[in-house]
Amino acid sequence: MRAGGYAMRTLLKPAAGLTCLFALATAGCSAGSDGTSDTAPEVSENAGSSPSDPSDPSDASDPSGRETATAYAPYVSATEASDLDSNGSPTTYQLAFVISDGGGCTPKWNGTHAIGDSKVKSRTSRLTQSGATVRVSFGGASGEELAATCDSASELAAAYGEALDAAGSTQADFDIEGDELTDDDSVGLRSEAIALLQKERSDLGVSFTLPVMPSGLDADSLALLASANEHDVQVSTVNLMTMNYGESYDGDMGDYALTSAKAAHTQLKKVFGLSDAAAWRGMALTSMIGVNDVAGETFTLSDAAQVRTFAEEKKLAWVSMWSALRDQQCEGDDAVSDDAATDCSGVTQSPGAFAQAFAG
Repeated sequence: MRAGGYAMRTLLKPAAGLTCLFALATAGCSAGSDGTSDTAPEVSENAGSSPSDPSDPSDASDPSGRETATAYAPYVSATEASDLDSNGSPTTYQLAFVISDGGGCTPKWNGTHAIGDSKVKSRTSRLTQSGATVRVSFGGASGEELAATCDSASELAAAYGEALDAAGSTQADFDIEGDELTDDDSVGLRSEAIALLQKERSDLGVSFTLPVMPSGLDADSLALLASANEHDVQVSTVNLMTMNYGESYDGDMGDYALTSAKAAHTQLKKVFGLSDAAAWRGMALTSMIGVNDVAGETFTLSDAAQVRTFAEEKKLAWVSMWSALRDQQCEGDDAVSDDAATDCSGVTQSPGAFAQAFAG
């Protein structure tokens, strides 16, 4: 995962008139392509605090109407099980990643494993035995996102649907970064395909995982959200990748995560016409634990606790980390490292310590 500098790695001026509310903010909100909404442009604090996506326990209220706590939803490999996966008792597992098979419109796990792979089916079944759900994450920083290789919106929607069905999931996350974020054609095609998919699957919860800086979302990310809105996509959550900010940032990673969230919160309020509470509830935060891909950036256990406290205070939808597989100390001379590894954090810790901090 890389955010400001970009890369959730595989595990091996906003548009004028953009006033429709998030699906999470008001039940029944339906954006028109003309930028209008069939609800008022501002939501009351009480109405805005309850997402309308009943399929996602991290986004919904319980039957009594009380808000659920901020969920913990780590990124895990779709193909390789780890003893670290279940630490923190996740509410939802983010299955990473579904991308193109290498040039066509065939979805594959990590671009290498068939969508119907029995190993992945068995893994998904084990992950959900505790009552947790799985959210299929499309994209990431490696390989090609399907919107860049499929020829039509209907073909792309079918590819997304095939992956969701294989995982038994009603939750789709789109991790869009790097070149895919700046490709206007694929951005538009993706929005059209997701809208088609939601028409077919009324219970489909959609989130976008986007890079962020302490200054907030950049113009490309805002344009992507504008495109989704213009195509009547009902977005449940915007998940911010609070990591890899770049060489100009050399301070506290926990503070940067909070600063980034606050800046994005202001943007989401403006873009979608949300109340304070609704904009917070429509946000999630994902941190790259330990040593990041940018030199000098290390996200510590105290940073994780700081993010969790903030998320609970603001009633964010969920917190996540890249990734469960990295939630352990590296071995030997690499126990504390300046280089990000795929299977350990690079900081001194006990196994699962970041999960416990994020779960609260």
